Amino acid sequence: MPKTKTHSGAKKRFSLTGTGKIKRKHAYKSHILTKKETKQKRSLTHVALVSKVDENRVLTMLGVK
Repeated sequence: MPKTKTHSGAKKRFSLTGTGKIKRKHAYKSHILTKKETKQKRSLTHVALVSKVDENRVLTMLGVK
């Protein structure tokens, strides 16, 4: 059976932690930032984790599973 290719979009957007969790960035932080409050922009800066429901799908795209 051939190897599966890593999803190019997924490898740019997700990264694994040391404990095996998947880090992601928040949405709504890329453009049109003038109308957003400073508090909202600051909270969107922090890294989030992928939910348990989506972990298997993301790991498959990354080629880990």
